[in-house]
Amino acid sequence: MHPGAVTPSNNSGSQTVNQLVPIVIEKSGSGERAYDIFSRLLKDRIVFVGGPVMDEMANLVVAQLLFLANEDPKADIHMYVNSPGGSVSAGLGIVDTMQFIKPDVATYIIGQAASMGSVIATCGAKGKRYALRNARNLMHQPLLSGVMEGQATDLQIEAEEMLRIRERLYSLYAEQTGQSIDKITKDCDRNLWLDEKEMKEYGLIDEVLASMPSSPEV
Repeated sequence: MHPGAVTPSNNSGSQTVNQLVPIVIEKSGSGERAYDIFSRLLKDRIVFVGGPVMDEMANLVVAQLLFLANEDPKADIHMYVNSPGGSVSAGLGIVDTMQFIKPDVATYIIGQAASMGSVIATCGAKGKRYALRNARNLMHQPLLSGVMEGQATDLQIEAEEMLRIRERLYSLYAEQTGQSIDKITKDCDRNLWLDEKEMKEYGLIDEVLASMPSSPEV
C-alpha cells in the first residue's frame, strides 16, 4: 500500500479491464433494458472493489456506497474485494465511508485482499466479513513509491507522515481483529500472507464461505 497514487502500470491495467465490462440484458413486461454488469449488481446492493485502489476507483466506490445508503439505510450492502492494494489515502476514503453510512457493509474476499485491499475487507461490519475458500490476504507496512527528492527537512516531514500513516493502519487492524498493536507491528514488518483459515484465526474475517448464502441475497 502506498501513501499516494499507485504506479502507472497498475493504472493502465485497470483501464484495460474497464474496456472489457460486459453488458447484460434484462427483459420485463415493458421491454428490454441493457446494463453494464456493475450497474446491474448495484441494483442488488453489490459493490465490487476490483483492481488497484486508486483515487478514481475509490471515488466510484464511495459514490456507490452513498447512493445505496440513501436508497435504503436499513439494508445491508455487499462489497466484494479482489485487490492488490494501492493508495492509502484512496483506501481510507472507502473505509471512512463504510463506517460513516448507516447500512452494514458486508465484505467478501475473492482472489486476494492485499495491502490496502486487506484493510478495506477487514473493516467490514463485524460478523459480516467473509472470505471464499481460495482467497488470500496480505498484510504489510505502508510502502513509499517513486523516488523522493528535496531538502532534508522535507524528507524528514515525509518520513514522519509515513510513520503516522503506519500507526493509523495498525490501529485499524487492532480495532477490527482484536490483536495487539505490538503483534500487528511485528507481523507487518515483512509481508504476511494468510489463507482463508488463517484469516479467520487472526480476526480479519468472521467466516469462510464455500457457497453463496441463500439469505440474504448477495
